[in-house]
Amino acid sequence: MCGIVGFVGHHQAAPILLDGLSKLEYRGYDSAGLAVRDGEADPVLVKAKGRLQILSDKTDGGKTVVGSCGVGHTRWATHGEPSENNAHPHCSDDHNVVGVHNGIIENYQELKEKLVRNGYSFYSDTDTEVAIKMVDYYYKKYKMGPIDALAKTMVRVRGSYALAVMFKEYPGEIYAARKDSPMIIGVTNGESYLASDVPAVLKYTRDVYYIGNLEMARLTEGKAEFYDLNGDQIEKPLVEIKWDAEAAEKGGYEHFMMKEIHEQPKAVLDTINSMIRYKDEVGEDGTKISGKAFIDLASIGITDEIIRGIHQIHIVACGSAYHVGMAAQYVIEDLARIPVRVELGSEFRYRSLLLDPNDLVVVISQSGETADSLAALREAKDKGVRTLAIVNVVGSSIAREADHVFYTLAGPEIAVATTKGYLTQLVACYILGIQCGIVKGQIPDDKAAELIQELNTLPGKISKILDDKERIQWFAAKFASARDIFFIGRGLDYAICMEGSLKMKEISYVHSEAYAAGELKHGTISLIEEGTLVIGVLTQKALFEKTMSNLVETGSRGAYLANVTTYGNYSVEDSTDFTIYVPKTDEHFAATLAVIPLQLLGYYVACARGLDVDKPRNLAKSVTVE
Repeated sequence: MCGIVGFVGHHQAAPILLDGLSKLEYRGYDSAGLAVRDGEADPVLVKAKGRLQILSDKTDGGKTVVGSCGVGHTRWATHGEPSENNAHPHCSDDHNVVGVHNGIIENYQELKEKLVRNGYSFYSDTDTEVAIKMVDYYYKKYKMGPIDALAKTMVRVRGSYALAVMFKEYPGEIYAARKDSPMIIGVTNGESYLASDVPAVLKYTRDVYYIGNLEMARLTEGKAEFYDLNGDQIEKPLVEIKWDAEAAEKGGYEHFMMKEIHEQPKAVLDTINSMIRYKDEVGEDGTKISGKAFIDLASIGITDEIIRGIHQIHIVACGSAYHVGMAAQYVIEDLARIPVRVELGSEFRYRSLLLDPNDLVVVISQSGETADSLAALREAKDKGVRTLAIVNVVGSSIAREADHVFYTLAGPEIAVATTKGYLTQLVACYILGIQCGIVKGQIPDDKAAELIQELNTLPGKISKILDDKERIQWFAAKFASARDIFFIGRGLDYAICMEGSLKMKEISYVHSEAYAAGELKHGTISLIEEGTLVIGVLTQKALFEKTMSNLVETGSRGAYLANVTTYGNYSVEDSTDFTIYVPKTDEHFAATLAVIPLQLLGYYVACARGLDVDKPRNLAKSVTVE
């Protein structure tokens, strides 16, 4: 959710803090602030409600705030309304401790009452001010150092947090603590950086540390030290970020979302290539067969022996990743004949779970920090069930804690509405399904070769769809003022509709719903009126006629009918008003192609309505709190 940055070095801190916060705007926020120290002087705090540009204007781009050590923050309101008063950073009454915080302190009210009894007063409605003053309380009461004061606070606090604080008696130093909320630390050339996510520091360094759960850190000029909850110093590896700063820039596109839509062919190809290997074989006649493709899940520890022992797969995810799971359920069950359950992360953790030691729990998350998915992962591990993470961010919490990790190679995804993250997660599930089908004896060698070959054609077919995007732009402009949009499909097409509907509503603010086409007549068809846009997805041959019948049924009640289908299904033009064609592929992989026009449709409707596509209201890129 919120964004944190910190800097210690030889340069003025404020411009660097503002620059770092600008790289984290995609995380969602409603106010911003920074605190900068110049030697032993009290910190200068500047806050602003609204966009980061307001904070930048108040400080002339940071030039008016002097000091080379500071922290900055973009706030997403949880406790207390968006306001300057509630914006971070927060400080103790005498400015002894000042800091910023991501996450939610669940027992903040209890802690606040304790602090009031000990003479503290409060100026904001936030849980963060409570956390900062708890650090100050322990620091003064026990006359201990910053690390010990942080450790005592961590033991007393319940909830999630990424905390960055400065102490009056330790100028030129930043102290950090983490539980469940993401945080990275970068170092280079006598300067140190702290941030919620890599893009904030990538302009300055590619060398970062991932601070672990319930760990603390001390940042000085060009150096970071790490401590466990006992206050003992621990060693951590320095990790080099492979993608460069340009990958986190718009590259000439008007929005990150459109840039990332166009990066999908490469992202899909890279993800496929990460698990496909080639080997030479000798045929029955003794001739050499060159370059036979095979899937190498053993490289991530998912051996054939493990697959043979899987009785059931549980896919756990949130948002678009949940829609990936819905599509994967159809694909994996059909290819491998393994029962698959798909669960929302927020539901999985609170149910009385029927998990078997021979099950596999697959947790899907682009950021690898999704709070509910991370909690579900831990629940599964506590019950002794094998876990596989499908994530995009290397070194993220879910990646570190899962038994096995399948990294999607999407690169940085900045737009709040996921596109290439969704597609690469789908591809990862296809690969898992194919390999499970092969090992379980459900897919013969010749069929396996066909499926792998078809996977390799997907990037080119995605590019073909993108070449015809102007037609979708025209159609989107026609319905930019729509009040309601319905997406209908059956089977795998229904899973595609779920993602298409989410793309529409999250960035264009048009009310949209996805329905299994056969369910429409069970109540929802009463909402159809003259001019209502109904979009059918028809990629599954066995379900084509039934879905078409449901689509036409809405047309008879005045709906405007659009559809997404594969080339060759030209009969749809006789019964619908607008058709978008996608290239043919194996029906198991249809979601990879059919979702592209729906991504573009949501994007162009939002643009036509004059909205901020990359930063939709009330949304954050990764949801790191419950």
